[in-house]
Amino acid sequence: MPYGDLSDAILLSKKGKGSLCCSIVTADNSIARDFVVGAATHHGRILVLNKECAAESTGHGSPLPMLVHGGPGRAGGGEEMGGIRGVKHYMQRVAIQGSPTSITAITQVYQQNAKANNGKIHPFRKYFEELQIGDQVTTAKRTITSRDIDDFADLTGDHFYAHKVDTDFTGTMFEKQVAHGYFILSAAAGLFVDGSDLGPVLLNYGIDELRFTKPVYPDMTIYVRLTCKEKIPQDAKPGEENDIPKGIVKWMLEIFDDADEQVGIGTILTMVRRK
Repeated sequence: MPYGDLSDAILLSKKGKGSLCCSIVTADNSIARDFVVGAATHHGRILVLNKECAAESTGHGSPLPMLVHGGPGRAGGGEEMGGIRGVKHYMQRVAIQGSPTSITAITQVYQQNAKANNGKIHPFRKYFEELQIGDQVTTAKRTITSRDIDDFADLTGDHFYAHKVDTDFTGTMFEKQVAHGYFILSAAAGLFVDGSDLGPVLLNYGIDELRFTKPVYPDMTIYVRLTCKEKIPQDAKPGEENDIPKGIVKWMLEIFDDADEQVGIGTILTMVRRK
């Protein structure tokens, strides 16, 4: 359909009163921005097509598992979805209420403050099959010093003002020199890791949902509570006879200070060998 100018094109694109997908082909990102802002109210997905992405494009956008979108009245609940997110709309689902321990037992995903298993064997010494949801270790304590913070800044090159001892902290969120969040995470790993010799843990697979919830200042003491949160079996890679049998283990990482207040929380993922 011909149009006179950009505003006319935006108006025409809304005539359908709701569309799942619209495409604009332009090499001018300022035009693309104005069109997207103007047309977004009536489209669930807008593809901006130019020479940078044309070679791999079908000419219209593609629904992806991580996207929730959809033009008004053109999809179920105004949403078009791909992957498992879309499948869930066709499944019966239930919400569960109960104590953290009960929900942990039902879902096999550890809930914070649920009853834990504090055994004599460090969880990092257990094979994938031996690990139980709720296996937990509480570590020794470590006092954080100003020298630690300075050394970490020198090692990483992270000299953000809040990590310098001579900063004027008037009007800031901090009282004095504060430890790097990533240093606290590293120090936490030094407390909870048990792997000085070969064991079932193969490698660190990543970190999810990491939050630093309270500043850690020099002369404060930290300790860690690490809990087996979830186990995800992994299939052997097709055609690889020497592939190591393994699974992914998610660990709830809780870091506390000397007042037993939480200063950090996250989910650590490790790859663990099967027997």
